[in-house]
Amino acid sequence: MKIYIVRHGQDQDNANGLLNGHRDTALTEIGLEQAKQITNKIQEANLVFDKIYSSPLQRAYRTAEIIANRLQLPQPEKLDLLIEREYGIMSGKKITDIEKLFSSDIILKAQIITYFLEAEGAETFPQVQDRAKQVLEFLTHNHTDQNILLVTHGDLGKMLYAEYYNLYWRDVLEFFHFGNSELLLLAPDSPAENTHIFNIEQYNH
Repeated sequence: MKIYIVRHGQDQDNANGLLNGHRDTALTEIGLEQAKQITNKIQEANLVFDKIYSSPLQRAYRTAEIIANRLQLPQPEKLDLLIEREYGIMSGKKITDIEKLFSSDIILKAQIITYFLEAEGAETFPQVQDRAKQVLEFLTHNHTDQNILLVTHGDLGKMLYAEYYNLYWRDVLEFFHFGNSELLLLAPDSPAENTHIFNIEQYNH
């Protein structure tokens, strides 16, 4: 089984510099264009998918719909386990507020993104990685020897990568940036360092 992971295109919260989590805002015009761009790259690479699963949030599902429609595939199936990390009290806050609201011991500054590691009502990254483990178990049980596309979110996408390759979650947060509408590959014959296969022009974090 090969597992491909696409992060959704830019949504309104991304464009406004807000932490979205479970907030359900629509794709921007840029986000719609990014979804088309990644589909073009998928077509150029002759990638074939047997099934598309999507987070239930509209920014992911609309991205998945665009990919499915342009590739003439069945409509994506929503999978609740693919939803973004719950941000708790940080939902809707400005990304720039993270360093103002938290002490340095619960912040991780990666090359592009600054992550908060704990907040009231928020999932921790180990909890998100446990959810990623459930996703992988579901796929292994239902889709042996198939190519599966997951359309999801930045934090969950990284934790899927961490779980698949048995890597420490904190290291993975710092390892690479998973931008809007970019594509990862998880596969037995694809080393962890080669997982990031398509990049898309970015307009936010």
